[in-house]
Amino acid sequence: MQLTLPPKVTERAFGRLAEIGAAPQALRVAVEGGGCSGFQYEISLDAPGEGDLVIEGQGQKVVIDPVSLPFLENATIDFADELIGARFTVDNPNATSSCGCGVSFSM
Repeated sequence: MQLTLPPKVTERAFGRLAEIGAAPQALRVAVEGGGCSGFQYEISLDAPGEGDLVIEGQGQKVVIDPVSLPFLENATIDFADELIGARFTVDNPNATSSCGCGVSFSM
């Protein structure tokens, strides 16, 4: 049986959640069908649900549902504050290609 490596969440991402006062809600990172490359990330603030993987840091939480977890194996969830805008990002080593928007990918 192969173990699934959970995603990592950077200190910068936890720090941004603390800045915006996300608690008691959590940052939900999900994978859904759609987008221009086949799958897309859905990132929102939500309450943790039963069966979710909960990753905690700096008093904040990031949650991932069991269906999305295999798609996010060993990914890194970060926060980028760039000239084009500030947003949470997912660096996913499982994606074989991605769209220029950074939200859509294929495997």
